[in-house]
Amino acid sequence: EVQLVESGGGSAQTGGSLRLSCTASGFAFDDSATGWYRRGPGNECDLVSSISRDGSTYYSDSVKGRFNISRDNVKNIVYLQMNRLKPDDTAMYHCAVYWGHLSAIQDLSCNSLDAWGQGTQVTVSS
Repeated sequence: EVQLVESGGGSAQTGGSLRLSCTASGFAFDDSATGWYRRGPGNECDLVSSISRDGSTYYSDSVKGRFNISRDNVKNIVYLQMNRLKPDDTAMYHCAVYWGHLSAIQDLSCNSLDAWGQGTQVTVSS
């Protein structure tokens, strides 16, 4: 069974840090790309950061220089280190994976991804 489980969310103050984890099972994790997405109540879906199977990374302009994505192919975990948090970072964060080889994950719509986790809430107070 394919599973993605997010953890590490919570509350932080402006300027603080959190580290999110996305633990994967049930598929070839090292042959997949993973992204972290913010999803809102209106089902909007915004890519925050992604990491491909070869380790190349992508960051949205809003988090560039503050967040760092990494992956551990032994533990099957993708991490999102979130530093210098801002109230605008408040959202539900989901990880999702893409198993294909034809596109970069950052070029795909959210509907094109292969599996999603349930999400972890991040709340940043001013």
